[in-house]
Amino acid sequence: MTGPVPDEPVGELELVHTFTGPMPTGVTVSHTGRIFVNFPLWGDEVPATVVELRDGQEVPFPDQRWNSPSGDDDAKAFVSVQSVVVDPADRLWVVDTGSPMVRPTKPGGPKLVRVDLDTDTVAQVITFPTDVALPTTYLNDVRFDLRRGDAGVAYITDSAHSGPNGIIVVDLATGASWRRLHDHPSTKAEPLAAFRPVVEGRPFLERPPQGSPNPPATGSDGIAISADGSRLYYCPLASRRWYSVATDALADPSLSEERVWATVVDEGDKGGGSDGLETDDAGRFYLTSYEHNAVLRRRPDGAFETLVHDPRLLWPDTLSVASDGHLYVTANQLHRQPRHQGGQDLRRKPYALFRTPIDAKPVLLRR
Repeated sequence: MTGPVPDEPVGELELVHTFTGPMPTGVTVSHTGRIFVNFPLWGDEVPATVVELRDGQEVPFPDQRWNSPSGDDDAKAFVSVQSVVVDPADRLWVVDTGSPMVRPTKPGGPKLVRVDLDTDTVAQVITFPTDVALPTTYLNDVRFDLRRGDAGVAYITDSAHSGPNGIIVVDLATGASWRRLHDHPSTKAEPLAAFRPVVEGRPFLERPPQGSPNPPATGSDGIAISADGSRLYYCPLASRRWYSVATDALADPSLSEERVWATVVDEGDKGGGSDGLETDDAGRFYLTSYEHNAVLRRRPDGAFETLVHDPRLLWPDTLSVASDGHLYVTANQLHRQPRHQGGQDLRRKPYALFRTPIDAKPVLLRR
């Protein structure tokens, strides 16, 4: 007599590293194979918010001083990092929320920091004015097009839980920045009537220790740039839909918001809620699917396929296409945090970094 048929995995998932300390969110891989990971300050003890994985060890990067801020407004140290991304020129960029425990931001805290990997030193720090990084702003993820302007442009999602969402555009030459799609409907979390997420077979909600559960409120989160650089794709965390907008419109600060909004396209239902988005040089998009322990892929012809599905992918968070022909993904059990479990921490260490082969390389939008 045989038992029930188990859930069948899809694809190949290789374990790269396990984390026994704080939960990771972001991962990125340099062109030479160096792996960087970050840990936001969400309640865990975080010895370093940015590390490099070296010989199986998590080494503070670029050093411990940069991981030892004097306060939430320290512009010369990492406060609470949400994302790390290697750009097309093989430089590491660090997205610092300046918002430990999702506290209101202070000038100097939210920033974009460039670390040159040939010297492992900080080469540029871009902070944001208060009309760009609002007190409610939560900087989430970033993508780059180094062909625009004198030094390139960065696009950052503002995934604020309790304030306006949108996209922040940064001129990397001057450090100037501006908000786009400010509180546009495509950047907002959807209400439960439109999106009722289920993770590990249970409704995914904000569950405080006292009071009634609330729908998840995280807006624009995942972000990816098309292989030709013409469109930026993004999605609210609390939605099964995703959207794109013309990068020509985003990058032109003289355009009215109405003209930018006119370039937004609803890309449709992507089959599940997503935290991370990514694309490769073959024009394919990758989407984490936290409701299904999976990573999906949209082909250039618009068809969707499951790249990998595995019960170990408990909340696939960030994706990184690497030059070694693999897609890297963190799995951090975000949905088991106390804020989603009535104050109980149901996470079980270790957290994990995986990779899966894709036979493709990163998008290299550079001169």
